[in-house]
Amino acid sequence: MRTKSILDAPKNIVFKALKKTRKVAESANDYALNTTEGVVSETIVVAEQWQTVASKAIKDSLKIAATNQDLVFTALAGMKKHVKLSKKRFTKLIA
Repeated sequence: MRTKSILDAPKNIVFKALKKTRKVAESANDYALNTTEGVVSETIVVAEQWQTVASKAIKDSLKIAATNQDLVFTALAGMKKHVKLSKKRFTKLIA
């Protein structure tokens, strides 16, 4: 049978402290892991929602840009006709 030495008490204290420290570290690690999973999951959900909003905004903005482009070309065509007509009138006045 083994006899107790004077070093057994501090040794037991150290082992208990290490065991408790490991449990606390595992608990903190589990908490961090769960929190991170929650944040990442929520971020993915929000990103999907914003992607839908951005997609809709891009589609709508392309429609508006096309309409504006049509307006510009229509205005330019009208201006071209007006300049041609004005040229004819001005030429008649001078000649």
